Amino acid sequence: MKHKKLKIGILGFGTVGQSLYEVLQKSPSTSAVIEKVVARNPNKKRNIEIKNLSFDTREITESTEIDTVVELINDDIEAFKILKTAFENGKNVVSGNKKMIAENLQKIIDLQNQTGQSILYDASACGSIPVIRNLEEYYDNDLLQNITGILNGSSNYILTQMYRHNKSYNEALTEAQEKGFAEHDPVFDVDGFDAMYKLIILTLHGFGTIAKPKDIFFTGISGISESDIRFAREKGLKIKLIAHACKVPGNKVALFVMPAFVEQKNYLYNVDDEFNGVIIEGDAYDKQLMFGKGAGGHPTGSAVLSDISALSHQYKYEYKKLHLPKPPGVSDDILLKLYFRYEKPETIDILPLQTIEEQYVGPAFHYTVGTVKLADLLINSENLRKFVSFMALRNISKESIITHYANKKHYRQQLIPVD
Repeated sequence: MKHKKLKIGILGFGTVGQSLYEVLQKSPSTSAVIEKVVARNPNKKRNIEIKNLSFDTREITESTEIDTVVELINDDIEAFKILKTAFENGKNVVSGNKKMIAENLQKIIDLQNQTGQSILYDASACGSIPVIRNLEEYYDNDLLQNITGILNGSSNYILTQMYRHNKSYNEALTEAQEKGFAEHDPVFDVDGFDAMYKLIILTLHGFGTIAKPKDIFFTGISGISESDIRFAREKGLKIKLIAHACKVPGNKVALFVMPAFVEQKNYLYNVDDEFNGVIIEGDAYDKQLMFGKGAGGHPTGSAVLSDISALSHQYKYEYKKLHLPKPPGVSDDILLKLYFRYEKPETIDILPLQTIEEQYVGPAFHYTVGTVKLADLLINSENLRKFVSFMALRNISKESIITHYANKKHYRQQLIPVD
């Protein structure tokens, strides 16, 4: 494959942008030279002195010298405008903006076809783990059955500190922010948005399915308390924020993001701190784990560097599974066994339960374990976020994620008495 030396412009010089600048200096074999860096704030103090620093986006997007735009800004709307302008001006793009990518997948694919340019975005999912390219190249057939992963390093760090060191949620969050694993406003990470956008991207490359955020039920860890950690500990489990996509009958894929109780025998049990882990399961190759750092500037910067290197070899995504005779659609027709913790006893009346398997009623809180249709979670998501303090998948297993269930009309609530 022909090798090309790239002339790149970096848009955005925050944590990831500065980390990329540093790792590029340590990688002289990478065929890329930085022509221009554009930052947002001219008054911000920076640890790195840059001679070719600018504050005008057009100096990159309209430059006749730069052939590759590295987009590392937070604004997803502005990022898409930059991508479109770059394509129209004959430039390729590298991006880590998972929200921009996930919300515009079809438009991005169409723009690549129309302009002949390409975008690489392995850095948008799982930090230093090359999961997108592996799904695109190695798992480029229809044997794939499930993708299950810890996709957000910030949340995983918080959960690890709560479990291992008995820290409160607020203490663990503050520590994650101090270490640069979580943003000042942590909602994107801790409430499941980040993992949800990443799951949409992985689902495209894994199954050939373009899902939309409205298709996915997602919830996060911001409501977790010491009582949930104690429940997990007593049963020999850990709590992890899990993203899951699985094939279901009818040539469809079901997707969700939520905390889950994880058994010791599960590969993800020992994925701790800011690390990510992705289990890829297929008909012929069973389960395989990909593991690596998922939060912090340098892991993401190294992923951006990998995309730059791939572009220098003229690599592009082929979106092979989109060309299957019939790519899978999106389904919400599965049952999940969930744990719900809530404060008011009447909350039980709004839970869309098919069955009840376990209940606890106490002076400070109550919990119920039972089965729920994914479709009902989507319909009742607003009430669940309002009245349920914390919810989690009871286990990552076929017993808790039921994709094949008979006699759907005959599920009844079976209340188990609580002593």
